[in-house]
Amino acid sequence: MGRQLTIIETADWLRERDNYLILTHRRPDGDTVGCAGALAQGLREIGKTAYILDNPEITPRYSQFVDDCWVPDGFKPDHVIIVDTATFDLFPKNGDEYKDTVSLCIDHHPSNPLYAEYNCMDVTTASCGEVIYEILMALSGSISEKSAERLYVAVSTDSGCFAFANTTANTLRVASLLVEAGAPNRKLNRLLFRTKTRARMKIESMIVAGLELHFDGKVAISSITNEMMAAANADEDDVDDIASMPGTVEGVLAGITIREMTSTQDCKVSVRTSPLVDAHAISEHFGGGGHQMASGFSLEKSIPEIKELLLEVLKKSFPD
Repeated sequence: MGRQLTIIETADWLRERDNYLILTHRRPDGDTVGCAGALAQGLREIGKTAYILDNPEITPRYSQFVDDCWVPDGFKPDHVIIVDTATFDLFPKNGDEYKDTVSLCIDHHPSNPLYAEYNCMDVTTASCGEVIYEILMALSGSISEKSAERLYVAVSTDSGCFAFANTTANTLRVASLLVEAGAPNRKLNRLLFRTKTRARMKIESMIVAGLELHFDGKVAISSITNEMMAAANADEDDVDDIASMPGTVEGVLAGITIREMTSTQDCKVSVRTSPLVDAHAISEHFGGGGHQMASGFSLEKSIPEIKELLLEVLKKSFPD
């Protein structure tokens, strides 16, 4: 277990060092990408050398915000930083070589065992972006327009455009300050939350048609197969944040999405719950984890097998 740093200590740590390589997690979302991009930009603005390790699973939706940060061939970092990544299992496919040399981890997941040499954690925040915001403010006293845009992506996506139950007064405060710093919130909100591709609409219709309700409608389980993805001509961008969809059904306390992965033999399971159900505890049973109301795990089993295992575990939360 590594040492825990405060925000001020983290800023001092970054100020005293140089030559950084920043990692994002597998299947990168807006939070990890926005955090990496803003941190790299903030470090560059104080004269540091900072790059982001290219993530082979990043989608065009998010890569546009960090295209100027990818590490060049031959760069040898003195310090490796990873953001918004709770466990080694979530390291990017090309990041295995850095697992034993992570200098600093910045995160907000309660399941993080503090695996890095130094760790800056705040499990009370809705997004890791809020942690990065405080670090950058402590580092230089201001947020540039480019960093503000990237952090708005981080904060808004992890809070579901401020609609998820994890949204706090601090989330809204930080978002407001980012807009004041120049984040184009109208453009970003439309891009990230108000625009759907035709493929996304097709996938959503398939999910609705196949939605299963259990425990008197308190649990909704949706499945996304490779066959469905092919039929809709959908890619990763088209299913971004689709895990929140089952939980929008009236009366549902736990919404679960099981998705077949095309590049591996496993299925990715996303768990979204109300405050009455512990999503982390459900995922932890299968070797995963996350937040109390948002978590996930992966299993090398078929969708029907995973459903059966999940329903057995869910009996503890929804007894007859």
